[in-house]
Amino acid sequence: MQIEIITMSRQGGRPYNEDVFGQWYNDRFVACLVADGAGGHGGGDVAAATARASVLGSFSAAPALDAESIRKLVEQANVDVVNRQAEGGKLAAMRSTVVFAVIDLDAQALTWVHSGDSRAYLFRSGAILARTTDHSLVQQMVASGMIDEEAARVHPQRNMLLSALGSVDEPPEISVSDRMRVEVGDVLLLCSDGVWEPLGDECLLDTLHASRNATDWTEQLDAQVKARAKPGHDNYTVVTLWMHADEDDGDTQLMPGSSAAAGSSG
Repeated sequence: MQIEIITMSRQGGRPYNEDVFGQWYNDRFVACLVADGAGGHGGGDVAAATARASVLGSFSAAPALDAESIRKLVEQANVDVVNRQAEGGKLAAMRSTVVFAVIDLDAQALTWVHSGDSRAYLFRSGAILARTTDHSLVQQMVASGMIDEEAARVHPQRNMLLSALGSVDEPPEISVSDRMRVEVGDVLLLCSDGVWEPLGDECLLDTLHASRNATDWTEQLDAQVKARAKPGHDNYTVVTLWMHADEDDGDTQLMPGSSAAAGSSG
């Protein structure tokens, strides 16, 4: 199996980009992250970059796929963001969402963890097999049956998060997925809300069906966000991983041309 990784991060209609992404890999693990900062006046990008450095740095020091280890990465990232808040000024109120996914190449298994409303999706056979559940007010409204997913995307309180890194008074909500098997043909997407909010799951599926590879799909997502998002729209970031069959041998590898530099950002 070959893993093709393509990344993209755009400023959108905002004065600067508070999204970051990052990747790290070795012979056994591939790890990818998206973080979406908030706080304004430059604090959000610091929060997101702090979360990225913390999670990827800690994971690279002791890579593992078990749920407890994955959870502790995000707990430590929250501590690191809070410590940076103590510097005051524009950093005092900064926050960041995070979504982090790890693939164990030997076991062909996947686990992800998130806090906030940056999402991970696993697609198989052209359908959504699994997706993170946002830590947000409107997601609670969806869960209670008050509104549906489409109404949540345009709800006036859609940006009200119930959890994010940078929480001082109480720990942030952190959700870790069950271990999932990864197969040839699967597609993994990590994205900030600047992607899924204007597009919705239906558009994600339509563009996926129309794409031959990760590059095609990323370009289509970029075009669709530009076409559908409102003026002044949010930053938007994607990390896409496509699982291709390897015709040469049975080893799992990253495909040539993939973006896979640890700590890279848009």
